[in-house]
Order: sequence, then structure tokens, then C-alpha cells
Amino acid sequence: MRLVIIGADAAGMSAASRAKRNDPNLDVLVLEKTKDVSYSACGMPYNIADPNRPIEELVVRRADVFREKQGIDLRTGHRVDMIEPANKRVNGIDTKGNAFSFDYDKLLIATGAIPIRPDLPGFDLPGVMVLKSLDDGRRIKEYLRVQGVKKAIIIGMGYIALEMAESLKSRGIEVSMAKPRPRFMPWMNGIMAERVQKELDTHRVEVYTGVEVEKIEKSQNGLRIVAKDAAFDAQIILVAIGVRPASYLAEEAGLELGPSQSISVDRHMRTSNADIYAAGDCADAYHVVTGQKVWIPLALRANRSGWAAADNITGRESILDGVAGTSVFKVFDLQVAQSGLNMEEAENAGFDPVESVIKASTRAHAHPDSAPIWTQMVADRKTGRLLGAQIVSTEGAAHRINAVVAALHAKMTVAQFSQVDFAYAPPFSPVWDPLLVAANQLMKKM
Repeated sequence: MRLVIIGADAAGMSAASRAKRNDPNLDVLVLEKTKDVSYSACGMPYNIADPNRPIEELVVRRADVFREKQGIDLRTGHRVDMIEPANKRVNGIDTKGNAFSFDYDKLLIATGAIPIRPDLPGFDLPGVMVLKSLDDGRRIKEYLRVQGVKKAIIIGMGYIALEMAESLKSRGIEVSMAKPRPRFMPWMNGIMAERVQKELDTHRVEVYTGVEVEKIEKSQNGLRIVAKDAAFDAQIILVAIGVRPASYLAEEAGLELGPSQSISVDRHMRTSNADIYAAGDCADAYHVVTGQKVWIPLALRANRSGWAAADNITGRESILDGVAGTSVFKVFDLQVAQSGLNMEEAENAGFDPVESVIKASTRAHAHPDSAPIWTQMVADRKTGRLLGAQIVSTEGAAHRINAVVAALHAKMTVAQFSQVDFAYAPPFSPVWDPLLVAANQLMKKM
């Protein structure tokens, strides 16, 4: 049996390796349009921060290792342009311009996500960058080195935008951030979003909301963003307004699509065609709180779904529970973590949401170096079920959120969560952990 995989990053290579372990005799062919495979994309902002660190450090496993040690037929520089489900065939072209065509018994689409670039004048100018692939990271790092950049503007205020703000500031570059919507981090509780914005202010990152970009043009000093009521000059512009699923091959092949035009899959990672699977950022998932389909592109899901697809393809049933949308990111000295639903999402999902927001300490009373920690918790007023949480602090947020995630997967009520036996020692937490304090406060509102 031949398994063909389109895409050779997290989901694709996880699936290829797993499939070969499950069935060493399986013919596994992986087609990757770039020259890079299996790298840590999430580490790029931190690598870019250090001009002396080679970007190649982010490569987890090189292509030759997959070929020589695992017997995987991995072909880089091979871009798939068409899937023919009726003929069970994929067609494309390599970097030398040669056409290729391969038959498959089972196909896995692991094409990931694509950065969004507005269809506006000037967004294709040199110096207007996105950060998604390792090659994007190479280009940014080289541009900063060659141009001696002193001023940068980031369009967008999501995870990558905020991480890159810190990265560029650490290199002595002046940074401004701009976004079209009027609210800063609209998905976050207002009190906590304000704390994040203050962190940016402390590090002299200018934040402009409500900026409706009309075009980018060359200027005397480099580049200029022309907005409806303002203009911003810089030497580099990073476009970080989000990504969309790379589902065009699936759509053209007639496969069913899900939220945000992602590829619709079941809990076995099967698409609407029984011989085609999809995994990673191109595919949708079930949300553990709502039970509904969602598209939330995150690293752990990509790796886990690649494993699951490989298991099911090789005859070992694997059913994925779903995702809670858990994420954590760093903004200078702050850790920002969240999982589950916010108030608006909970209401849209049909719940009767109620929230608590508390400020506590990360360590026991009077213990040295304790820091403030803000915790927001959301529940359903009718059932008492825990729906989500957000945590912001200089310490302890990243790992505390995992307790919330476990509770969401277990479908616990806030009352049940409030009885969990948390670890305690003065250097790590008060006797009453901030999560327990938030749960206790939330129960008073239900």
C-alpha cells in the first residue's frame, strides 16, 4: 500500500514517521513544496531576536534523517497542484519545472496554513514581510542584517505580532503596532487586556488601534503605511494579521470544508472521501466544550492529528477527543494564557455565561519575589460547568492554564474544580491557588 502525504512539517512528518513505525513495509511518499521539513515555527521570533543564532537551529530533523533512517521517500521542492480523487492520483511540478504524477492508496493532506496578506497596493513591496515558514524567518533575519533596520511597524496584534514586537525591541529596533479594529486584544477580558497593553507601553511599543490601512508605498526613509487618517514610516513592515487554512487543493478536489474553509474531518481524521485524510492547520477539529466544529491552528493538535491519521491509515483505530483552544504566549515579562471559551464565545454557543476576574499573588504571603496574577474564569450559570479561563502574570500563568484544560476535557463544574487538590509550597503558590480563588468567587455569582 502506498501512502502519499502532501506537506512535510509537523502533521505531515509526524504522520509519516508514525506510519512507518506501525508498518515498516508501507510505501510512504511525502511531497513538500519547500526545501524545509520538520522545524519549530513557534521558535522563530525568539531566534530572530538573536542575530548570532542561525535560523537552522530550529530544524528538528533534517530530510536525510527521514530518508536514510526511516525509509521515507521524502521529496522536497515538489509542489502538488491537483488531487484526482476518482483516479487516486496527485499531480504537480518540482522546482526544476518537471511535472510529476503519483498514485496513492491513501492520501494525507497536511498543507498547513497560509499567512493572510491584504489585497491592497504595496503589500508585495520588498521589506513587507510575513512570518510563517522557515524561509520567511530567513528573509526577515537577512533583511534586518543587511538593511540595518532601526524602525519597524507590525500590522496586527495577535500572538506572532506580540512576540515579534519583543523580538525586534530586543535588537534595539523601534516598534509600532497597528490594527484596523478599535479594541486591543478583543478576545480577552478588558481588565487583563489592559494589563498586556501596559506591558507594551512600559517597553515603549506604540499601539495604534482603528487604523484602516489603504496602501503601502516607498518613502524617502524606506516604507510608508498610508491609512485613512494617518501615515506611518518604517524600514520594515511585518504583516501579522492572521492565517487561513491551506485548503485549496481539498476544495478543488470536491472535499467537504468546515469552519473558516478548513478541511472537514471526523475524529479519525478522515475527510468526506474515505481514502483521503487531513491533519494539522489545514483541518478542523471538535471543540471539547461545545462539541462543535472549530478551526484553531495550534502546534500540539498538528502533531497529535498526524499521529492519529497514521494510526487509522495503518489499521490502528485512533479517535481524537478534540481541542480546547489552549494557548500561551510571552509579551516581554508577561505570560498570557487562555483555554476554552471567553464570554462572547460562550454566549454565541448557547450558554448563559458568567465570569469572575480576580487579582492574587503567585506565591505565598510575604514570600520574596511574589508577583501579581490576574485570573478570569467563565462558567455556565445554568449548569455550573466550567467553560474557560484566562491568566496573565509574570510567572505561573503558562503552567496553571493546564489545570483548566484538564478540567475542560473532563467537563467539570466550577464546584468540582474548586475541590481539586492543588499542590502548595510558598515559593510556588499561596495555600489558596489563584485558580481556586477565581473558582470560589465565580460560584458566588451562580
